[in-house]
Amino acid sequence: MHAKDILIDGYGRIQEEVHAALDGLGPDELHHRPASDANSIAWLVWHLTRVQDDHIADAFDLEQVWLAQGWEKRFGLDLPPRDHGYGHTPAKVAKVQVESADLLTGYYDAVHAQTLGALRSLAAKDLERIVDERWDPPVTLGVRLVSVLSDDLQHIGQAAYLRGLLQSAAA
Repeated sequence: MHAKDILIDGYGRIQEEVHAALDGLGPDELHHRPASDANSIAWLVWHLTRVQDDHIADAFDLEQVWLAQGWEKRFGLDLPPRDHGYGHTPAKVAKVQVESADLLTGYYDAVHAQTLGALRSLAAKDLERIVDERWDPPVTLGVRLVSVLSDDLQHIGQAAYLRGLLQSAAA
């Protein structure tokens, strides 16, 4: 099995979990925050998708789906166009309001399609290419892809946990 096949499988699991976490949720559930400084399911999924979009586009010299396909306009958030949520205060988390889960899954699926296209183009030697020299040691493409995968899995796990809390409270 080639490393790209493992990465494709891993990113596919994120897509499955995004759909599972959002399935059937309405605006109240999407925006519920268990504490005033906590993240909502909508914010968690938006953020993990923005990070994947930003980092994959940068690593493969692509345009972000958020901007290129008009998702930024569709979401209409009161945030800078390239914002992806790092360091968001509770007030900024509250700005991530969506009318439906379909908007989040639509954007995730578009980012996932771009990610898969990029991953399918990989050769083993590509994983050693330096994509970020701001770190010591510099970050290779392979490390960046695993880092995004890890971050996304953590955030979708948080969203699934929050969904479980909501379902328990409703039962």
